[in-house]
Amino acid sequence: MNIPNLLSLSRIFLLPLFLYLLFHPNPWMKFAALVVFGLASLTDLLDGWSARKLNLESELGKFLDPFADKVLVIATLISFLLLDPLIPLWMIIIIISRDVLITALRYVAVKKGRSIRTSRFGKWKTAFQMVSIVIIIMVFIVRSTGLDLSHQFNTDSYVKLNVVYDLLMSDHKYKYIIVTPYILMLIVTIMTAWSGLRYLFTNYKVIFPLKGEKENND
Repeated sequence: MNIPNLLSLSRIFLLPLFLYLLFHPNPWMKFAALVVFGLASLTDLLDGWSARKLNLESELGKFLDPFADKVLVIATLISFLLLDPLIPLWMIIIIISRDVLITALRYVAVKKGRSIRTSRFGKWKTAFQMVSIVIIIMVFIVRSTGLDLSHQFNTDSYVKLNVVYDLLMSDHKYKYIIVTPYILMLIVTIMTAWSGLRYLFTNYKVIFPLKGEKENND
Protein backbone atom coordinates (compact mmCIF):
# COMPACT_ATOMS: atom_id res chain seq x y z
CA MET A 1 0.00 0.00 0.00
CA ASN A 2 2.12 2.87 -1.32
CA ILE A 3 1.52 6.62 -1.74
CA PRO A 4 -0.16 6.47 -5.20
CA ASN A 5 -2.55 3.75 -4.06
CA LEU A 6 -3.38 5.67 -0.88
CA LEU A 7 -4.16 8.71 -3.00
CA SER A 8 -6.49 6.59 -5.12
CA LEU A 9 -8.20 5.25 -2.01
CA SER A 10 -8.61 8.78 -0.65
CA ARG A 11 -11.13 9.50 -3.44
CA ILE A 12 -13.31 6.70 -2.11
CA PHE A 13 -12.88 7.90 1.49
CA LEU A 14 -13.87 11.46 0.49
CA LEU A 15 -17.04 10.27 -1.22
CA PRO A 16 -19.35 10.09 1.86
CA LEU A 17 -18.33 13.60 2.92
CA PHE A 18 -18.84 14.90 -0.61
CA LEU A 19 -22.34 13.39 -0.87
CA TYR A 20 -23.36 14.69 2.56
CA LEU A 21 -22.32 18.21 1.64
CA LEU A 22 -23.89 18.02 -1.81
CA PHE A 23 -27.31 17.00 -0.48
CA HIS A 24 -27.26 19.65 2.24
CA PRO A 25 -29.69 22.51 1.42
CA ASN A 26 -27.27 25.22 2.58
CA PRO A 27 -25.46 26.88 -0.38
CA TRP A 28 -22.19 27.04 1.55
CA MET A 29 -22.36 23.31 2.20
CA LYS A 30 -22.80 22.69 -1.52
CA PHE A 31 -19.85 24.97 -2.17
CA ALA A 32 -17.86 22.86 0.29
CA ALA A 33 -18.96 19.80 -1.71
CA LEU A 34 -17.47 21.43 -4.80
CA VAL A 35 -14.19 21.96 -2.94
CA VAL A 36 -14.14 18.33 -1.80
CA PHE A 37 -14.80 17.17 -5.37
CA GLY A 38 -11.93 19.37 -6.51
CA LEU A 39 -9.63 17.78 -3.93
CA ALA A 40 -10.73 14.31 -5.01
CA SER A 41 -10.04 15.20 -8.64
CA LEU A 42 -6.62 16.53 -7.65
CA THR A 43 -5.70 13.17 -6.11
CA ASP A 44 -6.45 11.64 -9.51
CA LEU A 45 -3.66 13.72 -10.99
CA LEU A 46 -1.30 13.17 -8.07
CA ASP A 47 -1.57 9.38 -7.88
CA GLY A 48 -0.54 8.87 -11.49
CA TRP A 49 2.20 11.49 -11.26
CA SER A 50 3.59 10.10 -8.01
CA ALA A 51 3.49 6.53 -9.31
CA ARG A 52 5.65 7.52 -12.29
CA LYS A 53 7.89 9.92 -10.37
CA LEU A 54 8.57 7.51 -7.51
CA ASN A 55 8.61 4.45 -9.74
CA LEU A 56 5.76 2.90 -7.75
CA GLU A 57 3.58 1.70 -10.58
CA SER A 58 1.86 -1.58 -9.69
CA GLU A 59 -0.89 -3.87 -10.93
CA LEU A 60 -2.98 -2.87 -7.91
CA GLY A 61 -2.53 0.77 -8.81
CA LYS A 62 -3.53 0.17 -12.43
CA PHE A 63 -6.80 -1.30 -11.16
CA LEU A 64 -7.36 0.98 -8.16
CA ASP A 65 -6.90 4.30 -9.96
CA PRO A 66 -9.67 3.85 -12.58
CA PHE A 67 -11.85 2.02 -10.03
CA ALA A 68 -11.73 4.98 -7.63
CA ASP A 69 -12.54 7.30 -10.52
CA LYS A 70 -15.54 5.20 -11.50
CA VAL A 71 -16.86 5.06 -7.92
CA LEU A 72 -16.57 8.84 -7.51
CA VAL A 73 -18.13 9.70 -10.86
CA ILE A 74 -20.93 7.12 -10.73
CA ALA A 75 -21.94 8.15 -7.20
CA THR A 76 -21.92 11.80 -8.27
CA LEU A 77 -24.09 11.14 -11.33
CA ILE A 78 -26.58 9.14 -9.28
CA SER A 79 -26.78 12.04 -6.84
CA PHE A 80 -27.55 14.35 -9.78
CA LEU A 81 -30.41 12.04 -10.69
CA LEU A 82 -31.84 12.51 -7.20
CA LEU A 83 -31.19 16.24 -7.02
CA ASP A 84 -32.52 17.28 -10.44
CA PRO A 85 -35.92 15.99 -11.64
CA LEU A 86 -35.02 16.91 -15.23
CA ILE A 87 -32.07 14.49 -15.45
CA PRO A 88 -33.50 11.17 -16.74
CA LEU A 89 -32.54 7.70 -15.57
CA TRP A 90 -31.57 6.47 -19.06
CA MET A 91 -28.59 8.86 -19.19
CA ILE A 92 -27.17 7.46 -15.95
CA ILE A 93 -27.77 3.88 -17.12
CA ILE A 94 -25.82 4.47 -20.36
CA ILE A 95 -22.89 6.11 -18.57
CA ILE A 96 -22.69 3.46 -15.84
CA SER A 97 -23.07 0.61 -18.35
CA ARG A 98 -20.19 1.95 -20.41
CA ASP A 99 -17.94 2.30 -17.37
CA VAL A 100 -18.76 -1.20 -16.10
CA LEU A 101 -18.19 -2.66 -19.56
CA ILE A 102 -14.80 -0.97 -20.00
CA THR A 103 -13.73 -1.97 -16.49
CA ALA A 104 -14.63 -5.58 -17.27
CA LEU A 105 -12.73 -5.37 -20.56
CA ARG A 106 -9.65 -4.08 -18.77
CA TYR A 107 -9.89 -6.94 -16.28
CA VAL A 108 -10.10 -9.48 -19.13
CA ALA A 109 -7.10 -7.87 -20.80
CA VAL A 110 -5.03 -8.08 -17.60
CA LYS A 111 -5.96 -11.73 -17.13
CA LYS A 112 -4.89 -12.49 -20.70
CA GLY A 113 -1.71 -10.44 -20.44
CA ARG A 114 -2.86 -8.08 -23.16
CA SER A 115 -2.77 -4.30 -23.38
CA ILE A 116 -5.79 -2.09 -23.91
CA ARG A 117 -5.67 0.58 -26.61
CA THR A 118 -6.96 3.95 -25.47
CA SER A 119 -7.97 6.91 -27.62
CA ARG A 120 -7.61 10.65 -27.33
CA PHE A 121 -11.39 10.93 -27.64
CA GLY A 122 -11.78 8.95 -24.43
CA LYS A 123 -9.57 11.46 -22.62
CA TRP A 124 -11.59 14.35 -24.05
CA LYS A 125 -14.75 12.63 -22.85
CA THR A 126 -13.36 12.24 -19.36
CA ALA A 127 -12.19 15.87 -19.25
CA PHE A 128 -15.56 17.15 -20.46
CA GLN A 129 -17.34 14.90 -17.97
CA MET A 130 -15.35 16.29 -15.04
CA VAL A 131 -15.86 19.89 -16.17
CA SER A 132 -19.59 19.22 -16.60
CA ILE A 133 -19.81 17.82 -13.07
CA VAL A 134 -18.18 20.96 -11.69
CA ILE A 135 -20.56 23.22 -13.65
CA ILE A 136 -23.60 21.22 -12.55
CA ILE A 137 -22.56 21.46 -8.90
CA MET A 138 -22.16 25.22 -9.38
CA VAL A 139 -25.70 25.34 -10.79
CA PHE A 140 -26.95 23.45 -7.74
CA ILE A 141 -25.21 26.03 -5.53
CA VAL A 142 -27.07 28.83 -7.33
CA ARG A 143 -30.36 26.94 -7.12
CA SER A 144 -29.96 26.36 -3.39
CA THR A 145 -30.13 30.14 -2.86
CA GLY A 146 -33.81 29.99 -3.83
CA LEU A 147 -33.79 29.61 -7.61
CA ASP A 148 -34.53 25.87 -7.83
CA LEU A 149 -37.67 26.04 -9.98
CA SER A 150 -37.39 22.70 -11.78
CA HIS A 151 -40.08 21.16 -9.54
CA GLN A 152 -42.63 23.55 -11.06
CA PHE A 153 -42.61 21.73 -14.39
CA ASN A 154 -44.02 18.39 -15.46
CA THR A 155 -41.05 16.01 -15.55
CA ASP A 156 -42.95 12.74 -15.80
CA SER A 157 -41.80 11.99 -19.34
CA TYR A 158 -39.01 9.45 -19.75
CA VAL A 159 -36.79 11.34 -22.19
CA LYS A 160 -37.73 14.82 -20.85
CA LEU A 161 -36.34 16.47 -23.95
CA ASN A 162 -39.76 17.98 -24.65
CA VAL A 163 -39.73 19.71 -21.25
CA VAL A 164 -36.28 21.15 -21.92
CA TYR A 165 -37.31 22.30 -25.40
CA ASP A 166 -40.44 24.03 -24.07
CA LEU A 167 -38.36 25.76 -21.41
CA LEU A 168 -35.77 26.97 -23.93
CA MET A 169 -38.52 28.30 -26.18
CA SER A 170 -40.19 30.09 -23.29
CA ASP A 171 -39.36 33.48 -21.82
CA HIS A 172 -38.76 32.04 -18.36
CA LYS A 173 -36.30 34.18 -16.47
CA TYR A 174 -34.26 31.28 -15.08
CA LYS A 175 -34.60 28.79 -17.92
CA TYR A 176 -30.86 28.35 -18.44
CA ILE A 177 -30.28 27.64 -14.75
CA ILE A 178 -32.97 24.97 -14.99
CA VAL A 179 -31.88 23.23 -18.21
CA THR A 180 -28.07 23.49 -18.00
CA PRO A 181 -27.60 20.21 -16.07
CA TYR A 182 -29.78 18.33 -18.57
CA ILE A 183 -27.94 19.72 -21.61
CA LEU A 184 -24.51 18.94 -20.13
CA MET A 185 -25.59 15.45 -19.12
CA LEU A 186 -27.01 14.83 -22.61
CA ILE A 187 -23.67 15.77 -24.21
CA VAL A 188 -21.77 13.62 -21.69
CA THR A 189 -24.10 10.69 -22.42
CA ILE A 190 -23.61 10.95 -26.17
CA MET A 191 -19.84 11.23 -25.81
CA THR A 192 -19.79 8.32 -23.36
CA ALA A 193 -21.81 6.05 -25.66
CA TRP A 194 -19.60 6.92 -28.64
CA SER A 195 -16.44 6.45 -26.57
CA GLY A 196 -17.64 3.01 -25.43
CA LEU A 197 -18.34 1.91 -29.00
CA ARG A 198 -14.91 3.12 -30.14
CA TYR A 199 -13.31 1.31 -27.19
CA LEU A 200 -15.00 -1.95 -28.11
CA PHE A 201 -14.13 -1.59 -31.79
CA THR A 202 -10.42 -0.92 -31.17
CA ASN A 203 -10.09 -3.66 -28.53
CA TYR A 204 -12.37 -6.38 -29.87
CA LYS A 205 -9.42 -8.78 -30.16
CA VAL A 206 -9.15 -8.81 -26.36
CA ILE A 207 -12.61 -10.35 -26.17
CA PHE A 208 -12.58 -12.26 -29.44
CA PRO A 209 -8.95 -13.19 -30.20
CA LEU A 210 -8.09 -14.73 -33.53
CA LYS A 211 -7.76 -18.51 -33.57
CA GLY A 212 -4.00 -18.44 -34.05
CA GLU A 213 -3.53 -15.91 -31.27
CA LYS A 214 -5.70 -17.96 -28.92
CA GLU A 215 -3.59 -21.07 -29.53
CA ASN A 216 -0.38 -19.14 -28.92
CA ASN A 217 -1.74 -17.73 -25.67
CA ASP A 218 -2.76 -21.22 -24.55
